[in-house]
Amino acid sequence: MPFCIDYQRVAKKYGDQQILQGLSLALEADVTTAIVGASGSGKSTLLQIGNGLIVPEQGQVKIFDKELTTASSQQMRLGIGYSQQGAGLFPHLTIYDNATLMARLQHWPQAKIDERYRKLMQLLGLSAEFDQRYPFSLSGGQQQRVSLCRAMMLDPPLLLLDEPFSALDPVTRESIHTEFLQLQQVEQRSIVLVTHDMSEALKLAQRIVVLRKGRVEQHASVEEVQANPASDYVTTLFAAGSES
Repeated sequence: MPFCIDYQRVAKKYGDQQILQGLSLALEADVTTAIVGASGSGKSTLLQIGNGLIVPEQGQVKIFDKELTTASSQQMRLGIGYSQQGAGLFPHLTIYDNATLMARLQHWPQAKIDERYRKLMQLLGLSAEFDQRYPFSLSGGQQQRVSLCRAMMLDPPLLLLDEPFSALDPVTRESIHTEFLQLQQVEQRSIVLVTHDMSEALKLAQRIVVLRKGRVEQHASVEEVQANPASDYVTTLFAAGSES
């Protein structure tokens, strides 16, 4: 079975606080895996280690069976799309320039850039009228769509999403969820989604990782986690999600 990310005995702490405690976890390729857990459980830290943004004190990380190191991280990140809460768009760049930045830095031919950009914008429900606008003139939902477009611009085999929809209102979030599910069908790839919203995890993911205090409490399919929760902690998390 191929894995998109393989964490092997990964440990990370900030000061005296141990965030990840010798965690080992292999995430399947070509599916969406949601990482859930209470605040402080290590979700975002785990994701950022997988992107090479944080270096663990101990352990090893492999991306599609290639070791992620300080030396290799810059090159390997070209195959990893990343989107986070708040979109993170550059305020001084137009929407077109934001979304196509990585492709231009990689010296893609202009025709290829434009073709990829237009395809992604259409998939995410954004028309050509947005091309020369700036982030401040867009709604939160529109900015998040552009952030996803930028993350997917290089057609990366791995997409890491860190609470990308959490700041959106319920109606906008529902709309983006629908587009996200359509994207999964049109452009299948390995996706790791960090979320505190259990209903979002149940809706968008095929597999679930439950973290608790820097350790894996359960890792299984959505159906397995719902039918056979590994602990009262898991039961409580997903009972809340099923009711929302």
